[in-house]
This record gives sequence, C-alpha cells and structure tokens, in this order.
Amino acid sequence: MSRDIRSEIWVKLWGNLTFNPLSALTHATLAQICRFPATRELAARMMAEAQGVGEALGVEFKISIDKRIAGAEAVGEHKTSMLQDVEAGRTLELEALVGSVVELGRITGRHVPTIEAIYAATSLLAHTLATQRGRLLLTPT
Repeated sequence: MSRDIRSEIWVKLWGNLTFNPLSALTHATLAQICRFPATRELAARMMAEAQGVGEALGVEFKISIDKRIAGAEAVGEHKTSMLQDVEAGRTLELEALVGSVVELGRITGRHVPTIEAIYAATSLLAHTLATQRGRLLLTPT
C-alpha cells in the first residue's frame, strides 16, 4: 500500500510519457532506447522536464531519473503499448500520456521544450496513421 498514490502515479506517467512516444517514433524496445546513448539522454531530458512539472504540483519523486531509466532497461526487449498500437495501426494514447504533461507544463509555467518536440513529432505520426488508415506507407510524389 502506498501513502502517496499521487507520486506513484507520476512515476508511472514519467515512464509512459517518455518511453511510449520514443518507442513509437523509433520502433525500438525499452532496452534499445535505454542502451543507445542518444535516446537514453533524450529520455533523461524528458524526465527532468516532467519532474519539474510534477514538483510544481507538489509531487515528490522518490527515485532518481537514472534509477527510473535503469528500471525500464531491466524490463528488457519490451515493446511499449504505443509501439504496439503503431504496429497494429491503432489510435495512439498521445494526449493522455504526453499531451497532458505539455498542458500541465503550461499551467505551471514550466518550460518543457523536449517533451513538446517529441509530442509534435508523435502527433504527426498519429496524424499519418489516421489519414493512411493505420498504415505507414510512403505515398508517391
């Protein structure tokens, strides 16, 4: 049992808002994202921005960013739900997992440029899936 469910929810959101869109964009597993230096650093930047938003709302983060990333890496070659949705041509849970943190950043006055950039790129992916009936096909020009 947790006495601070709000913080536990944020730790879960911390991973989802980071690893779901990164995996959808790269088609990589959790382990691949965490072991590739550039995406590991990108994940850490996203988490730092989200931590600032959460702390502005009174959330206490009881684990470090490095420990949270190590936990995701330990899961192994797991495909996130958003990557599974991309592969199946389903609608992405983008607003709940990423858009909500962008909005909370605006409300709290916290600058979240990395999260906003990933949100924009994943929004285009979602739009492409929607307009191409769930398929990522190049159209002839």
